[in-house]
Amino acid sequence: MPFVLMGQTALAPTESGVRQGRLLVTNALVVDGSGTPANGPRTIVIEGNRIVAVTPGPGRPVAGDKVIDAKGKYVLPGLINVHAHIQDERAGWPMRQDYQFGVWLASGITSVRDVGSNFEKSKALREQSQKNSIVAPRLFLYAVLGMNPAPSVENEAAIRTRVRQIKASGADGLKFFEISDWAMRVMQEEAHEQKLRTAHHAAVAETNAWHDIKYGTTSIEHWYGIPDAALRDGVQNFPGSFNHQYEVDRFRYAGHLFRQTDPVKLGQVLDGMVKAEVAWSPTLNIYEAARDLLRYQTQPFFKEYLHPALEKFFAPDPNNHGSFFLNWTSADEAEWRMNYRLWMDAVRDFGRRGGVIGIGEDAGFIYNLFGFGLIRSMELHQEAGFHPLQVITQATANNAKIMGKEHELGRVRAGYLADLIVVDGNPLADFRILYPKTEGVPQSGKIEWTIKDGIPYHAPTLAQQVRKIVEEDRKNPKPRGVVTGGDEDAH
Repeated sequence: MPFVLMGQTALAPTESGVRQGRLLVTNALVVDGSGTPANGPRTIVIEGNRIVAVTPGPGRPVAGDKVIDAKGKYVLPGLINVHAHIQDERAGWPMRQDYQFGVWLASGITSVRDVGSNFEKSKALREQSQKNSIVAPRLFLYAVLGMNPAPSVENEAAIRTRVRQIKASGADGLKFFEISDWAMRVMQEEAHEQKLRTAHHAAVAETNAWHDIKYGTTSIEHWYGIPDAALRDGVQNFPGSFNHQYEVDRFRYAGHLFRQTDPVKLGQVLDGMVKAEVAWSPTLNIYEAARDLLRYQTQPFFKEYLHPALEKFFAPDPNNHGSFFLNWTSADEAEWRMNYRLWMDAVRDFGRRGGVIGIGEDAGFIYNLFGFGLIRSMELHQEAGFHPLQVITQATANNAKIMGKEHELGRVRAGYLADLIVVDGNPLADFRILYPKTEGVPQSGKIEWTIKDGIPYHAPTLAQQVRKIVEEDRKNPKPRGVVTGGDEDAH
């Protein structure tokens, strides 16, 4: 075992949120994010915000200022949430920012790729997070291209100007929705010129995964656009009454989509994505209520962690995006269960063919809580057939690669940023232990420390603070009446 000098002080929960000089994580079983099995014991040496050494035992004496004894515990790279929205309200009701950030960190999430929010507000939060003046994960901001001034107006100068504006604004990347073939070509040319990564929330639109392959999209979000590119008859069999703008129609018939694909064509699409290095962030959790509504409406986490603003937003209401369960039927759920089986098969097949798969949560919509959504998505990737080691790689190293940060984040490795989680249990045997502590879920609450940028945060204390915020805000809910929160992702 690595020999640690006597007399060094164990890190206490009261020291949460404070940089500790030279911090040692000793006796750890390390899952390093590369897909290789757990290995230990190891001592991880952190100086400032970097991992400076990962030493096997037995070894030479290691000196440090503070020690986290990880004997019998697992250490992983900090989880990365590659599809998220920074929100400070839902349905016009305010929601404290420390609620969202606290539950993300309590869930082991040390980095977040925001793909649509109030950009100016989020920039200020990103700067504060970089300085560690707030308790928050690392924030990477993808500005939304927008539809006005649109790509819908085929004005090449306007499109290029908008992309350059996004770059000049300080965005880390660009997100776009439905778009014409012509406009997508122009937009992607300029994005590549500006070195902006792109995330495509495809829709039932002119462009699909073949266009992402042709023009070099970084990642496809959710799953629209992929089966659309492989439809057996070239078009989905919508009923004559279908209205895409009406969300009950949109989400109901989305559940029929994978059944109408041609398997040969779908394989060709997946091969094309692999060859063009187009990644896939399927967000398997965000649609799961469509296949099991009662389960999602009665999640055990809601009792302690459901903020009243989210509760208002999740209630069926055509005015709230994603709150479409107005007349949801068992037949709808049956279609979605079949859709999930085929969707999971496609994601698994994409991975077998060599595709880069990421994991995001898209929480704040459709009965999904921040943090909890990412852990649930990891469970669903395992259900899809991925080994737990592969799932952890997807949530760490792969997500880092999607953001172009694969040489800084997503690994427990010397030289990398010191983003780690210390888990009092084996997540390879049960991802459920990564959920924040929840009454009635005995497996939950096993993340002991979340280390972001070299600063250790005591995860149980963060979870307790989040529960207190929820309790206080439930006692005194106040509608704000002005919507300023996250981008209304069209799913």
